[in-house]
Amino acid sequence: METAMQYLKEDPWKITEKTFDTKWLGKAEAIMCLGNGYLGMRSVTEEKYVGETRNLFVAGTFNKFDENEVTELPNVPDMIGMELLFDGERLDLSKGKYSNYSRVLNLRTGELTRSFQWKHGQINVELTFKRCVSFAQKHVFAQQVLVENLGKEVTLEIISGIDGQKTNSGSQHFTEGDKSLTENRFLQMMPKTTQSKIAFVLSTVHNLEKTEDCYDGTKKRIEMGRRKIYNRYWQTLAPNETLKLEKFSSVYTTIDKEHLGKTPQDLKKIALEELKEIRKNGYQELAKASAAAWDKEVWSVFPIKIKTENTLDQLAIHFAKYHLHVMTPAHDERMNIGAKGLSGEGYKGHTFWDTEIFMLPYFTFTHPEIAKKLVTYRYLGLAGAHKKATENGYQGAQFPWEAAWPEDGETTPVWGAADILTGLPTKIWSGFIEQHITSDVTYGIKQFIDVTNDQQFAWEKGYEVIFDTAIFWASRLEWSEENQRFEILDVVGPDEYKEHVDNNAFTNHTAHWNIQLAISLYEELKKNQPEQFAKLAEKLPLNEAYQEWQTKVAAIYLPQPNEAGIIPQDDTYLTKKEIDLTKYKNDSQVGTLFHEYNLEQVNEMQVSKQADVLLLLFLFENLFSKEEKRLNWDYYEPKTLHDSSLSLSTHAILAADLGEIALSYDLFQQAINIDMGENMLSSNEGIHAASLGGIWQMTVFGYGGVRCLDGQLRIEPHLPKAWEALEFGIMWHQQPLKIEVTQEGFTVTNHGEQAIEFIAFDKVYLLEEQIKITF
Repeated sequence: METAMQYLKEDPWKITEKTFDTKWLGKAEAIMCLGNGYLGMRSVTEEKYVGETRNLFVAGTFNKFDENEVTELPNVPDMIGMELLFDGERLDLSKGKYSNYSRVLNLRTGELTRSFQWKHGQINVELTFKRCVSFAQKHVFAQQVLVENLGKEVTLEIISGIDGQKTNSGSQHFTEGDKSLTENRFLQMMPKTTQSKIAFVLSTVHNLEKTEDCYDGTKKRIEMGRRKIYNRYWQTLAPNETLKLEKFSSVYTTIDKEHLGKTPQDLKKIALEELKEIRKNGYQELAKASAAAWDKEVWSVFPIKIKTENTLDQLAIHFAKYHLHVMTPAHDERMNIGAKGLSGEGYKGHTFWDTEIFMLPYFTFTHPEIAKKLVTYRYLGLAGAHKKATENGYQGAQFPWEAAWPEDGETTPVWGAADILTGLPTKIWSGFIEQHITSDVTYGIKQFIDVTNDQQFAWEKGYEVIFDTAIFWASRLEWSEENQRFEILDVVGPDEYKEHVDNNAFTNHTAHWNIQLAISLYEELKKNQPEQFAKLAEKLPLNEAYQEWQTKVAAIYLPQPNEAGIIPQDDTYLTKKEIDLTKYKNDSQVGTLFHEYNLEQVNEMQVSKQADVLLLLFLFENLFSKEEKRLNWDYYEPKTLHDSSLSLSTHAILAADLGEIALSYDLFQQAINIDMGENMLSSNEGIHAASLGGIWQMTVFGYGGVRCLDGQLRIEPHLPKAWEALEFGIMWHQQPLKIEVTQEGFTVTNHGEQAIEFIAFDKVYLLEEQIKITF
């Protein structure tokens, strides 16, 4: 497929769009999105085009448009858009001719730059646009526009302000709100979400000057319309004259943690004072401070360096880390990561198991202070989890498949895409019966405690979630008289192409693990720390639960390998018919199987959307032998279409573990191309957040060989042939470690003050300063 994206071999920090085509707007909008975890914006152009998706989101500001819909992140009024008219002709790259086009996202600095020359009739101008969402000041973003007149004298008209005529695919989430002009310069709008009643304060201000004499001789007029407030500027440009426009904007809301209790009028004053200072300092100072914050908070923290001729691999790591920080609300534990981050309307900004299994590990091992907020979000979600369990007739904490505001409970839509055969909407069963999310949450919390050794979090929040989820699983088990065992019936496992199955292996095994963990924890805490345990027992019926866990855990059915060594994915998967999947596996588009079959038909085939049994083997590798992993890999991988972006990273790591390094590296290449690759339509709904966490996992867990197994650190690297060396770092029990891997061996250096233990190739090492190990 033809592509407009370009990656420079000599610079693994930049993503470049080399041509402009309105057919491909979504690609650059999503993968070049800007943000700082508080807010995120798609990188739409200043001028408008048919087919664009103009999104600005603020984390956590969920609203429900209608009673029949679920909550979603509302699309905030647009402050990026500008109309530029030259002698009355609107800037539009689909008209006239453009040349020297370039749009570049600098991942290191978080700055977006676009430049080109545009000719249309007698108009001949060169334009450069710069844009930055501040990583240092979370509420602020800024733009700079340089217009150089290369032709005859021209009158430039600029229309710029705040446009509230934005929706989420037609759903308008905001009331009109007050609009005002302060000090004849600062535009402000104060809309409120319709259902959640969150007040927003949106502010913007412009600087407009000719760069030669800095004389502001511009004509200006303020205008207001429905949901709009903007300035209209007129300026005459002589031949070879340049005009510079700088625009500074900010967003505040009444749920901002640092301003809770303040009124919208209070926030309006705060925003005004902030913009005055920023405007005085100018765009370059803001961009400089933001770049410094990126370096301090992201790039200098456990950098990953790959020595390889394929610099795309290094770029992919930078790309993944950039987006992980752009979309993660590190400022507020009441919020979490959406499946599309803050880069698009896909999945409505909701949080899935993607966080715990695919993205949380990056933060747990490298930014534990951020990881702590992500796991705290789940603790804050216990009320919603209790609500869901009660509604379904269960006890304890049943976490929602899709989560928004923590206490909301389940927010999965009921209806989805059309059935290819019936033409009717397909019911989304995940919110009802995809229940492994509950043990996924426990897994993420347990891994966080093991890696960080954060006992304060464990006692205050983590242990309670572990116990509460075990109470749910015990109530979820169903006794089979026929088989004399406890089963888990009517679920969807990680493979969402199999609905209403019984005894999904991943679900059963992880539920058993969750209950067994609670039993061990109960016994350990009650014996060794009885006073603190007693406080937990006041909140939860632990003594009664413990008796039930002990009674049931040994009788839980755990699907075991059959005579051929294959673990059945569920009770019927191995009996379903097999079809030739070659053309679907080789198709550059995902989901093409559904161009010919509906979900009911696919449900009766041996075909998987993503890793299911294989994910179980990866996450709980110490429960299975290498031979079992190999046999199940050989069976399930050919039947897996990787139609989910969550799938490739798991397979790449498992392939590396099995010694299939060349295959693993091929899967790694496929995974990094989900968003960065040639498919110009792959990211229209937003970036694939979990796959970006997967890029880090493939690098550190796959090729760096890092694991946390039963609370122990294991390091067993294996590099692909394309890599001469890999250098990365992790935090283990508050001790920063640096791992350097070559084809000959690896070195682990402890930059902390306390010795730590790790396992490598069945040998235990005590690391005080540095240990070198050869293969």
